[in-house]
Amino acid sequence: MSESVLCLRDLRVRYGSKPPVLEVTSLKVAAGEVVCLIGPSGAGKTTLLRLANGYVGAENGELEVLGSTIRFGPGEVAARRDRRLRRRVGFVFQSFNVVERASVFRNVVWGSLGRQRGLGAVLGRFRDSDRRLAMDAIAEVDLIEQTTQRVDTLSGGQRQRVGVARVIVQQPDLVLADEPVSSLDPVQAAEIVELLVAAARRHGATLVMSLHRPALAQRFADRVVGLRAGRVAWEGTAGALDDAAIASIYGKELPPPTAGDLP
Repeated sequence: MSESVLCLRDLRVRYGSKPPVLEVTSLKVAAGEVVCLIGPSGAGKTTLLRLANGYVGAENGELEVLGSTIRFGPGEVAARRDRRLRRRVGFVFQSFNVVERASVFRNVVWGSLGRQRGLGAVLGRFRDSDRRLAMDAIAEVDLIEQTTQRVDTLSGGQRQRVGVARVIVQQPDLVLADEPVSSLDPVQAAEIVELLVAAARRHGATLVMSLHRPALAQRFADRVVGLRAGRVAWEGTAGALDDAAIASIYGKELPPPTAGDLP
């Protein structure tokens, strides 16, 4: 198997005095994989991604991201993530996380800020190479005609394409996507997931994304991890994700549409 780019070992995350929201004994993601996280609301999908990106910490356990090990527990202080590691991890947000009043180009070229140094980073001055990279990414997500438009004039699907293009410009080795299509209709959702997967493969990145619809995981993932009540309830290839597996993940909750219900 290829080297792992993301490993979780004996990790427990809780918020305040509440019960744990995530308890993972062992989970690995290999380089180049497309892994989809599915499960009911509150299953721990977002927490897992936020933990991997450094947005939240853990009560105990060990997290390895792109070869850097971060340990949590009594008497241990989690290693601070340096600038280089942060730049190597890209994040696609559920709410698009774009600057509405800025143009498509400005939003996309900002993806290169992690490579800027000194005054250039403060003033947002970009090199010609970064501008070319931004234009290439905009073309890759099929938004060339909207390059100079303000983002608040775009549709939801187009705004998420801006988010994908910005991550492409960042040039990460690991891309995390938190419910990137939850607010889109089935047709747009399939297009964005297909775009994300194609971009990850084209640029040699590993992709881990949470999805509300198991059908999209069946269609696009290499491997699926089903979370329920903060624990791994099922893990296997996308082809093995049948109705019985979906039922074991979602329990009595009504699962989202199956593959046959999508275009």
